[in-house]
Formats: sequence, C-alpha cells, structure tokens
Amino acid sequence: MIDSDEQKARKNARHKAAMEKQKRNVDAHIEAANIERGVAILLTGNGKGKSSSAFGMVMRALGYGHKIGVVQFIKGVQLSGEEIYLRDKGPEVDFYQMATGFTWDTQDRSGDIVAAEKTWAVAKPMLEDPSYDLVVLDEITYMLAYDYLPKDQILAAIKHRPRAQSVVLTGRGGGSELQACMDTVSEVKEIKHAFKAGIKARKGVDF
Repeated sequence: MIDSDEQKARKNARHKAAMEKQKRNVDAHIEAANIERGVAILLTGNGKGKSSSAFGMVMRALGYGHKIGVVQFIKGVQLSGEEIYLRDKGPEVDFYQMATGFTWDTQDRSGDIVAAEKTWAVAKPMLEDPSYDLVVLDEITYMLAYDYLPKDQILAAIKHRPRAQSVVLTGRGGGSELQACMDTVSEVKEIKHAFKAGIKARKGVDF
C-alpha cells in the first residue's frame, strides 16, 4: 500500500520530532561528560569478537599517533594476524605474547603460572608508564579465573595507572571486583558460531 502525501508528511513529522528529542538527549549527555582522563574497559562474554574489538581500538589509537602496549595472555603459539601487522609498527606499539597457547593445550599449571608471571612482568611496567596512551591486556581474565596471577595486584595496577592512560582487558568472566573497577564493561554474547557447525577457523577472521 502506498502512503498518501498526508501520511508521508505525518511520518516525516514524527521522525523529525523523535530525532530532535534524541539529539537533545545526546547533547545533554555530551555536555555532562566533562571529566578528562583515561578509561578502563572490560570486553567479556562468551561470544566471538572481544579481542577483535580491542584491536579495533588499537587501530583507532594508531590513527592519532598514540603509543600503545599490547600484551596477550594465553595466545601466541600460532602466529596471529595482529602480531604480523603490529610488530612492524615501530615505536608506536610494543607487542608481547605469552606464547604458551591455550591452557587446555599445555595442561601444565605450574608452567602456565611461570609464563603468566613473566608476561605480567612485561605488562605491569606499561601500566606505570605515562608515555603509553593505551594498554591492551588480551585474555587476562583467565589469569584471574585460574589463579595464575594475584588479583589484588592486577586491580591495584589498573586503578593506579597514569591518569591519562586507557586500558582494555579482554576475556570471559573476570569476577565482580574486576568489573567494579572498570569504567566500561561490554559483554559479547554468542548467538551462533561457525566452528560449532564444523567450519574451520579462518585466517584473517579468526586468527
């Protein structure tokens, strides 16, 4: 059914009124956000895309010429697209991987703890260094879930990092205390996953 001119005019008027109201609300929120400091972001949930979102922020920060630290916990046995891309970015990006693979691959708690402590020894100084604009701690929540690293030390490092520095953490879970000290918490929910349908992980999409 084709709308009449009068119906179109009413729809356009309703749309214009709704967008004007939305703009007023957005402008009010922008006006109220007057605190200038870095933010702490947790990307969690059981869906695909947490690390991808974090690396999207890395790309954004690179666009502004920011200095970035990226530390990947758990991953690292297989060369990833992120490492291939970022390792040639020079002084703008410091990239480090724990390089043990997933915990279900290693099946070695003691060895994993040693590797986690070594990796945290790289990450912690980044969280103390004001020259880093952005620090990404990829998959760090598993270090808390498995008690590989002391939770209190990680929370303290995040809370007391330089004021202008932003930090992004990824991984499932992490606990209520970690969420409480974050400024932004986003949950990625799985609806479907190709892997469960027998589709192999895809280079450039999954790794």
